[in-house]
Amino acid sequence: MRNGRNGLVWPVALCAAGLVFDGYDLVVYGALVPLFLRSPGEIGALTPATAGALGSYALIGVLIGALAAGAVSDRWGRRPVLLGGYAWFSVGMGATALTSSAQAFGAWRLVTGVGIGVVVATTGVLVSELAPPGRRQLCTTVAYCGIPLGSVLGTVAALSFLDSIGWRGLFWIGALPLVTLLPLAWWRLPESPAWRGRERGRSGFAGLFTGPTLLPAVVLGVVSGIGLLLVFALSTWLPELMGRAGFGSRGSLVLLLVLNGGAVVGALLASPLAERFGPRRVVAGCFGLGAAGMVLVGSQPSAAVVPVLVAVVGLGTTGTQILVIGLATATFPTAVRGAGVAWCTGFGRLGGIAGPLVVGLLVAAGAGVESLFTVLAVVAAVGAGLVLLVRPGRAAPRTPSPVPAPHT
Repeated sequence: MRNGRNGLVWPVALCAAGLVFDGYDLVVYGALVPLFLRSPGEIGALTPATAGALGSYALIGVLIGALAAGAVSDRWGRRPVLLGGYAWFSVGMGATALTSSAQAFGAWRLVTGVGIGVVVATTGVLVSELAPPGRRQLCTTVAYCGIPLGSVLGTVAALSFLDSIGWRGLFWIGALPLVTLLPLAWWRLPESPAWRGRERGRSGFAGLFTGPTLLPAVVLGVVSGIGLLLVFALSTWLPELMGRAGFGSRGSLVLLLVLNGGAVVGALLASPLAERFGPRRVVAGCFGLGAAGMVLVGSQPSAAVVPVLVAVVGLGTTGTQILVIGLATATFPTAVRGAGVAWCTGFGRLGGIAGPLVVGLLVAAGAGVESLFTVLAVVAAVGAGLVLLVRPGRAAPRTPSPVPAPHT
């Protein structure tokens, strides 16, 4: 990535910063659930079922926002939709900090999720269209590594600041992009040159679900659902499962950080391979590695090798989901790329909603640690097989040109 006014450093860095708040939002509510359950004076008395429902509202909002972004970004442009998403989720975070009832808290969680869905769906499209050939997978991967990085930062923030600034302060941190990221993005984030020069024709979902893009759209939607099922299942249940395997509470939380660290490092190492050998093969291989890692973790090996295996699982779940976005941007042509990526991220959230529920039902049914990890490994193997059905389209030739100057 080149520095300077026409370089990619500013756009990729800004897009990654925006996605940090998706990861932050993902974990900060989970860190607050114990507080809300034992302290009815915060937002009212909550049962575990109500707390779970409040957690799902943001995911529903993300689904709505992602699909909405796909409907408009191919028509209105990537830049204005992304800027609107930054403003939307920032306002939602700030409003959540002001709530005093479970009903209002849930409503603003839904609103916040809509803005995050817009950002998640639009970022990959803009970054891939700004990047030069041969660097698109790397640039997209760097941007989407903001999600697991945000999960790490959210965990650290909850552990470090909850006692001093309270849960409202944690949500005010989530509102900071309104006065930091948004102004910088308005100044330094350009519009996609591919979108500016696109051929007119059927765009959005109408164009996506007709002709040759129909089958890859359906397959990639299911693949994304599988990826997010694994991501959310492990993000929710890994500490509990590792506790059942003999790790203490602190060790289990450390393994959750290892999971996200493995996702970041693994995705960055895999992205050059995706450029060289094609994203389809690399995504399938990473799903396979994740499946093997889960089987080995479930076999309860010696404690010394568990962190290494959990890092591999991080690559095969969250890291692979990052690479799926790169595969989607390589598969769909410009006219429907926004809708295609939005469909993958939006429809895939159904898997994110289902993941914790599926594992929870298996736990309630008495399934052991080995059986649970085996089930998740089978799901990952199915993802590997499905992704081989996708045939990425050949990118339209593009005359080498500098990245457009940011708006000033």
